Amino acid sequence: MVRIKICGITNIEDALLVNVLGADALGFVFADSLRKIDVEAAEEISSALSSSISKVGVFVNEKAEKVKTIASRCRLDVLQFHGSESPAYCANFSQKVVKAFRVKDFCDLNNMSNYDVDAFLLDAFVEGKLGGTGKIFNWEIAKKAKDFGKPIILSGGLNPENVVEAVNFVQPYAVDVSSGVEERPGKKDPNKIRAFIEACQAASTDFEL
Repeated sequence: MVRIKICGITNIEDALLVNVLGADALGFVFADSLRKIDVEAAEEISSALSSSISKVGVFVNEKAEKVKTIASRCRLDVLQFHGSESPAYCANFSQKVVKAFRVKDFCDLNNMSNYDVDAFLLDAFVEGKLGGTGKIFNWEIAKKAKDFGKPIILSGGLNPENVVEAVNFVQPYAVDVSSGVEERPGKKDPNKIRAFIEACQAASTDFEL
C-alpha cells in the first residue's frame, strides 16, 4: 500500500485529524514558507500525536546543529532536505533522511546517485520556489528515478482528483501533499484530506510495493 504524507502542518487540529484518518506521516516546515511552523508549536503538536504516525521535519540549507536540536525537541522521525545539501551533509544525522529534488527534465536525476539516503522526494521545479507550489511535473521522470533503487516519494500538484492516476502510473513508495488538501496556505481542509487518503487507499490496491 502506498504511504501517505500530509505536509505543511501548522496547527494541532490539522495534525490530530491527519493522525486519526490514518496518514503515515505528517510534515513540519521549518524553512521560510507560507506554512512555516515555529519550533515551540511543532514540539507541542508532536507530543500530542500517537506513535503510529511519522513526524517529518522539512529544512532548507539549515545548519546541521540546528537541525539536530529541532529534531530532538520535536521528536522528529525523518529529516527532509529541500535545498542544496551535500551527500556528506545528509549522512550526518541519526534520523532517516529524505533528499528532495525539484525536477523539470530527466537531467535533474543525474545527481541522485551521489546520495546514500533513505528515500528521494521528487517535486516540480518552479523558479524561486522550493516546494508547496501545487505544480505537477512529468511523472515519467519519477518512474525513471526508481532505477536508482531508493524509495520514491511523489510530490508536486497532487490532490484528491489526480492522486489515483499518479499512484497507479508511478507506483511510488509514498505520496506527499500540502497545498492540494488546503483551505488556504497553512490550514487544511478536512474533507479534502479524507478524500485524498481514501483515493490513495483505493489506488494502492492495484499494485504491491
